[in-house]
Amino acid sequence: MEVFSNAQLIIMTFLMFIGGEIFTSMVGLHFKRSKIITTWKTEGKVTSVETEPKSLPPTDSVDHIRLTMVTVSDYGSPRFESQNDVLSPYHNEIVNYNSIKFLGFVVLSYLLVIQILGVASVLVYISLFSSAKDVLRNKGIKALTFAVFTIVSSFASCGFVPTNENMMVFSKNSGLLWILIPQILLGNTLFPSCLRFSIWVLGKKIKKAEAKYLLKNATEIGYIHLLPSLHSSLLVATVLGFILTGFILFCSLEWNSTGLGGLNTYQKLVGILFQTINARHTGETIIDLSTIAPAILVFFVVMMYLPPYTAFLPVKRDEQSPLECEGKKRRRKRIAENLVFSQLSYLVIFIILICITERKGIKEDSINFSVLNIVIEVISAYGNVGFTNGYSCERQLRPEANCKNKWYGFSGKWSDEGKIDGFVGQPSSWRARATSRTETHFWQRAKPDCTHRPKGRVDHKTSLSS
Repeated sequence: MEVFSNAQLIIMTFLMFIGGEIFTSMVGLHFKRSKIITTWKTEGKVTSVETEPKSLPPTDSVDHIRLTMVTVSDYGSPRFESQNDVLSPYHNEIVNYNSIKFLGFVVLSYLLVIQILGVASVLVYISLFSSAKDVLRNKGIKALTFAVFTIVSSFASCGFVPTNENMMVFSKNSGLLWILIPQILLGNTLFPSCLRFSIWVLGKKIKKAEAKYLLKNATEIGYIHLLPSLHSSLLVATVLGFILTGFILFCSLEWNSTGLGGLNTYQKLVGILFQTINARHTGETIIDLSTIAPAILVFFVVMMYLPPYTAFLPVKRDEQSPLECEGKKRRRKRIAENLVFSQLSYLVIFIILICITERKGIKEDSINFSVLNIVIEVISAYGNVGFTNGYSCERQLRPEANCKNKWYGFSGKWSDEGKIDGFVGQPSSWRARATSRTETHFWQRAKPDCTHRPKGRVDHKTSLSS
């Protein structure tokens, strides 16, 4: 990483920011809101915008209310002028539109506030502690560039750090690790829970109707990061449970290991916590993973394999699910897709292919090219974590004269065929992982309305600012 210039690091920071899942989901909300407006215009529900409201014509029935005009608020959202308008069936569509717009505002605020606080905290820490400042000075990295790059990378779960050694050179800087831990959690697995909490807090002060609608209709909004209340609560418990399990396991097996050598008790505790949290997230590391006990590596493999929003949910799917509304044929197709193109199927297939193409290395250099190392490399890439055991010349059974250690990428020692297998396999496994992430959102759905609406004419013609 140190070969990149300051300008190149800035460009990478921008790409990580706009490529982060939270940012792209926020852009998706904007397009969804624009699509709703386009649909209304196509259906004739939206005409022109009038600055001066006109009186609404009298109506004989609530079911046949004709809204010829509404005023537009300062934010461009529709606003009803009479109590009778609220009873219109079209009111639900208006509330849904306003709620999506409010959700986009919350996500943008969340994205900016968390990262700005993180950058400010890193800059303050570097200015106060000379050990961290000296590392950056010796490597020729600007403090501001390092702070912005590392925070954006951690929040977006990229795992890049401007130093060649990742976070190993900062293993004794526990304060810096404490700053990065919230960025890692809030930008990944705890995002849905924190998002619901943010909506609830803002709903107490502003946009009460929209916040209430979002909290009660999380599934219907269609935003995969907005989970139902119970799922969000159990997600927090699950994440903390995994972290506690990994923390205890790591402390039990690696407390006196060489990787943690030179650290005092407090630094070890913070370092182990940081390492455990990264097993499901960014993949930043303060220790050479090749020195870790196999039992911990297997635990890391499981953590990297699990989708981000995995939660232990003691809830069954409703009897009348959306699949039932689509018919038995659709259900059979869905089941077949899950069996044939499951996540595990993709991973097993490509691990086998890589083991076949790398059979020479497995035979002649069995310690470096162990099956466990290959599994870690594949699962890490699949889970977008970035952990690697690297390649150590000291572990060679037949030492080579011109051998170079590559702790930063074990796959770099694979043959061309093995690299192609790993490259081709990742888009397929990513699709399976993305599907799994979406399905965790639909763990509990309100019973769908499978009945058709009455054929009676309901004319809603409303003026709206796009």
